[in-house]
Amino acid sequence: MPITFRNYTAQPGITEDYFRVREFLAGLGYTEFPYARWDWMATHGWLDKSAVGRIGLWEDARGIVGLATFDTRPGEAFCMARPGDAGLKREMLLYAAEHLGRDGKFGVVIADRDAAFQSIAAALGFFATTKKENDAAFYLEETSTDYALPAGFSVTSMADALDLYKYRSVLWKGFDHERDGEGPCPFSDEDEAAARGEMIRPNVDLSLKIAVVAPDGSFVSYCGMWYEPKAGFAVIEPVATDPDYRRMGLGKAAVLEGVKRAGLRGAKLALVGSSQQFYYSIGLRPYATATVWRRV
Repeated sequence: MPITFRNYTAQPGITEDYFRVREFLAGLGYTEFPYARWDWMATHGWLDKSAVGRIGLWEDARGIVGLATFDTRPGEAFCMARPGDAGLKREMLLYAAEHLGRDGKFGVVIADRDAAFQSIAAALGFFATTKKENDAAFYLEETSTDYALPAGFSVTSMADALDLYKYRSVLWKGFDHERDGEGPCPFSDEDEAAARGEMIRPNVDLSLKIAVVAPDGSFVSYCGMWYEPKAGFAVIEPVATDPDYRRMGLGKAAVLEGVKRAGLRGAKLALVGSSQQFYYSIGLRPYATATVWRRV
């Protein structure tokens, strides 16, 4: 069955190609670039919209069989192929090295378990670096999702209490922008539209987007949860807690509430792209690693 190459559409956002790539990634199951990472990237405010047309697609009569993409911005690439088409990865890596770099620099993320792709990269002059990507896993059938909240705090979801300013604000504070001197959370009409695009889109379950609400009504912790039955696992992303409310168990509550709800929809496994002690302390375990490879 012949395989042909084409570029992804140059139009950013939710397009027919977005759905085709998502279907491909969901069908692969777990990879170093899962379906939720694609969803998050497609409508993210940091997406380099001018570069999406450089993403590479390999197709046959079945649909997409290979993908060379970046995450939000070029510079580091991910090359995924259907198991029977892994021989494409040499061609995919050569394409990515030529078209998916940034400012003359390029790296490719290779799963540490993928010895065949490592050999392809090494033969092309790439070498492993110390830069790693780590995924951790929550096994729902083995680990409790119970949690407790301090008096006066509660959990809600974006299905029940969608407030784009509160959502943006908890992420702004939780990722330390305010504490690092960037000032209060900006919320122009453009910011609001970007937040709406991130939240209101296909393949989203707003009841899995969890916020912890403080007694004053503000969101003080947030966990985004994704679940795709075809892929067979949930994804935790992003998680943030207002610095003024840390060490109160609020981040744990947000994550475990999201995991619990994903479990009610059929998930047995929830993954997060992190090796932070926070996740291990609430029940997640090391799952898989990948390494950035570069060449001189």
